[in-house]
Amino acid sequence: MAEEYKIKLKNVTKEYDLYRTKNEKLKSFFNLSKNSDVPHFWSLKGISLTIHKGESVGIIGVNGSGKSTMSNIISGIIPQTTGFVDVRGDTSIVAISAGLKRSLTGLENIRLKGLMQGLTFEEIDAVRDDIIEFADIGDFIDQPVKDYSSGMRSRLGFAIAVHINPDILIIDEALSVGDDTFYQKCLDKINEFKTEGKTILFVSHSLKQVEMLCDRTAWIHFGDLRMIGNTEEVVNAYRQFSADFKKKTKAERSNYQKTKKQLQLNFDIKGYEQKVAKEVGQAEGLEEHEAQKATHKLFYGEVLPSKMTTASKWIILAALIVMVFFAFVSVSGHSVTKSITDPTVLLHPVYPKTTGTGQQFK
Repeated sequence: MAEEYKIKLKNVTKEYDLYRTKNEKLKSFFNLSKNSDVPHFWSLKGISLTIHKGESVGIIGVNGSGKSTMSNIISGIIPQTTGFVDVRGDTSIVAISAGLKRSLTGLENIRLKGLMQGLTFEEIDAVRDDIIEFADIGDFIDQPVKDYSSGMRSRLGFAIAVHINPDILIIDEALSVGDDTFYQKCLDKINEFKTEGKTILFVSHSLKQVEMLCDRTAWIHFGDLRMIGNTEEVVNAYRQFSADFKKKTKAERSNYQKTKKQLQLNFDIKGYEQKVAKEVGQAEGLEEHEAQKATHKLFYGEVLPSKMTTASKWIILAALIVMVFFAFVSVSGHSVTKSITDPTVLLHPVYPKTTGTGQQFK
C-alpha cells in the first residue's frame, strides 16, 4: 500500500550562484568556465520531511534560514537543486511579494490567478464577488496592483488564494500586515480550512500565531532542519534558543551568524551525497556502488539541469553552422539547391556585373 501523505521532501537542497556580473552568469549557463570562482550559497542543505493530509504545519526560523525557499519549492515557484519533492494536490501560496502581477488591476489578477489554478471563466465569476468582499480594498480593485500598499496586496492575495479551493494552502508571512479586523477574518478562514481537512503550511515569525494554528512545527536553521515535532515542544525549544542568543554579546552574535553563513557557502554537496549513500547502503543492505547509484538517482532523478549539457552545445553549434551557410548562400546570390549539389559555386561566387552608374549588364 502506497504511503499516504500530501507533501514529501527527501534530501532537498537549493543552491544559489552569487554572480557578480552578467558575463559570469552567461558563462555559467553555457558551462564555459569549468573552474569558476563564483560563490555558491546553499539556502537548503538537505531537508527531509513528510506532511500528511489535514495537517497544519508551521515553519519557523531566523531570517535567511530557507523558510521561504522551501515554501516556494513546495508550491512549484522554483525548482530544487537536488532531492525528491512530491506534492499531491493543488497548492495555493499567499505571500506579500508573490503571486500578483503589478501591472494588472485587482480584477485582472483575480481572473489570471483563477485561470492559472485551472478554473473556468464561469467558476471565476462565481467566486469573484466573494473575493472582492473578503479583500475589502474598495475602489482599488480596479487599480493596478503597483499602486497598492503591502497590506492591500496581502489582503487581495489571501482572498484569492482561499477562494479558489486549493488542496494545500501555503501562507508565507501574509498575516504580518493588515488591521485586526482582516487578521481575524484570515484566522477564521484558516480554521474553516482546518475543519474541512485541508493541508496548511504556515510560515511565520509570530510564534503565537504558530501555536494557535499549527499541529506540528518544523524549525529551519540556516538551511538545516534542526527540529520537527509537536508545536509546543518545537516552539519552546526555539524560544530558548532565542533567549540564549540574545544573552550573547553583539560580537558573539555576529560571529555565530557569520559562521553559519560560511557553512552555507562551503556546503559540500558531493560529500553529503556520499553520506546519504552510506546510510542507504546500511539500511537496505546494498553494495557500495548500488547504494551510490540509487542515491544519485534520488538526488537528481527529477531535477532538470540548470546548465547547458554537451548535447545541447553540439545542437546549438550545428544550428549556427546551418545559419552561417544559408546566410553565405543568400549573399552570394546562388540558390540553395545548386549550392548543395555543386559546392564549387561557393568557392567561386559570380556576382552581377554593373556599370559605373550601378546598372546591371545583361
